[in-house]
Amino acid sequence: MLYLREDFKRAWLQKQTECKGASLAGSELAADVAAQVVAERAASQQDLFAQLMQLQGKEYRHVKTRRTLQFELQGRSYFAKIHRGIGWYEVIKDLLQWRRPIIGAENEWLAIQRLTELGVATMTTVAFGKRGRNPATMQSFIVTEDLVNTVSLEEYCASGPTHNPPFAFKLKLLNKIADVSRTLHSHGIGHRDYYICHFLLQKNSVGQVDVNAQPHLSLIDLHRTLIKSQLPQRWIIKDIAGLYFSALHIGLTRTDLLRFVKRYSGKPIRAALNEDKRFWQAVSERTRKLDKKVNPELRQPAREGA
Repeated sequence: MLYLREDFKRAWLQKQTECKGASLAGSELAADVAAQVVAERAASQQDLFAQLMQLQGKEYRHVKTRRTLQFELQGRSYFAKIHRGIGWYEVIKDLLQWRRPIIGAENEWLAIQRLTELGVATMTTVAFGKRGRNPATMQSFIVTEDLVNTVSLEEYCASGPTHNPPFAFKLKLLNKIADVSRTLHSHGIGHRDYYICHFLLQKNSVGQVDVNAQPHLSLIDLHRTLIKSQLPQRWIIKDIAGLYFSALHIGLTRTDLLRFVKRYSGKPIRAALNEDKRFWQAVSERTRKLDKKVNPELRQPAREGA
């Protein structure tokens, strides 16, 4: 399978035509004939797939089976994730642990489509391809538009408890994240890496976060996302606990946490805590264990206050 959005495909073919056409300079072929030959060669799906699997750019992650990189094409910035076969060892290991193996970029491709259908802001796909049927050797890639002029929520909140955003803006952020979380889980979607670093907050035209506007948050890093008709509660607990863990030390108050519980559950706070007591206890316990393991030196409970 190979998908390229038309504008991206035109830009890519033009780049290949220019590069290959330059290598034909001075040959017997006239320039227009050379360009036509190059364009026809570049347009074949096999060539396109091979070219995109060999993408080069600024690498953010490079492991044995996956590369994540940023590159530019005709003045626009993109991110690519390039997957190579994970091998039968990883496939069998996941199956033995009752986990569905993530064998390539298709999972993220499908997750982006589903989130877009649900109105959850996320990445925009411009290219996707996969080749092969063997799950251990399948090759695939996905290219998305770079979410430029954004800051991760983790970075935005990195100033910690000494410098919180204005109350009204903090409340908007809490409500937005609670709404996104409820939308995902009520539609059978589990992120599985659900931390505030995977929410990107849009800046304004001068590169600042406008605290007087409605926050625009985009959810990224969807390659491990689960999509089911009904999401088992253990995956919901994992998501909410991961979110809570990642926000433990940014200055949230107990009142903030209760606001999230109320918004996420869609119930009055007393009813949410009584009717869903075991759920929230499980979230709290998982968060506590994770924090103890990762941040033993930062033991700091949520503060009282607004």
